[in-house]
Amino acid sequence: MWLTSDLVNTVLSLTLAAIMFGLGLSLTNTDFRNLFAKPKALIIGLLGQMILLPIIAWILIQFTSLSLELKMGIMILSICPGGITSNLVSYFMRANVALAISLTVLNAMISVFSIPILIIVFSQGLGIQEQSVQLSFWRTLLEIFSITLLPAILGVYFRKIFSHAGFIINKYLNWVLPVLLVVIFAIKFFASEQNGGSSITQEAVLTLAPWVVILNVLSMLAGFFFGKAFKLSNRDTLTCTIEIGLHNTALALIIAGDKIGNATMEQPALVYAMFSFVITLGFGFLLTRFFPFTTDAG
Repeated sequence: MWLTSDLVNTVLSLTLAAIMFGLGLSLTNTDFRNLFAKPKALIIGLLGQMILLPIIAWILIQFTSLSLELKMGIMILSICPGGITSNLVSYFMRANVALAISLTVLNAMISVFSIPILIIVFSQGLGIQEQSVQLSFWRTLLEIFSITLLPAILGVYFRKIFSHAGFIINKYLNWVLPVLLVVIFAIKFFASEQNGGSSITQEAVLTLAPWVVILNVLSMLAGFFFGKAFKLSNRDTLTCTIEIGLHNTALALIIAGDKIGNATMEQPALVYAMFSFVITLGFGFLLTRFFPFTTDAG
């Protein structure tokens, strides 16, 4: 069959690169100046994404009886924060979209180095045999850079040079790429492993669902209390809640399926994607009701 695992993973990588290019197109010099003039929300969001999330996930998997591969899949998900989905929810909730997009781009910069390191650390911590997680540090670093940070940088410079064209391109990307992601996720979910799927079963979905939902909710609660503890505005607290609470499942699939080559490790990200968008929207709606804000005053 023409549909192969390599083809699906390649399309997923190209889609993520296009998403990051689109995020770069969305940023302006004014956005950066405003954020770095008052960087507290940006720093808190990054700390929550890069430090809180892995800690929460590591504690959570200690209470599960999942296989080591599924536990590792959850850890991979935890070290892939942010993404187009969280930015989309921030847009729907009228949160600080400039902060959301900037967090995604900046955590992409950090993830280039952190993901290869943390995969090695967590796999060793779980006692997974080295041959089960065969990962070249420098090759992985270069590949993550090429599909996350580099496209975002190119997007920023394209917008700077061709502002009108960048606006038009980004408008179409915002419609096309989410649809393409849904198609890829469907293939991962329903196709056989030889055809790019994860060979996930109904039993695996039922087993994983409670744990990934708990991860989603705990991450959002952590983001909310983190923001409140550091006295962020309601709007920035909502943004950090969404960005810390919603993980980058596309990147997690690339790491687990393409870089590590383990279909079982993809399964937590797939099940997480089934529930996280709706749960995060609902959580965000509740926050806007109990902690209202105005978009001009923050």
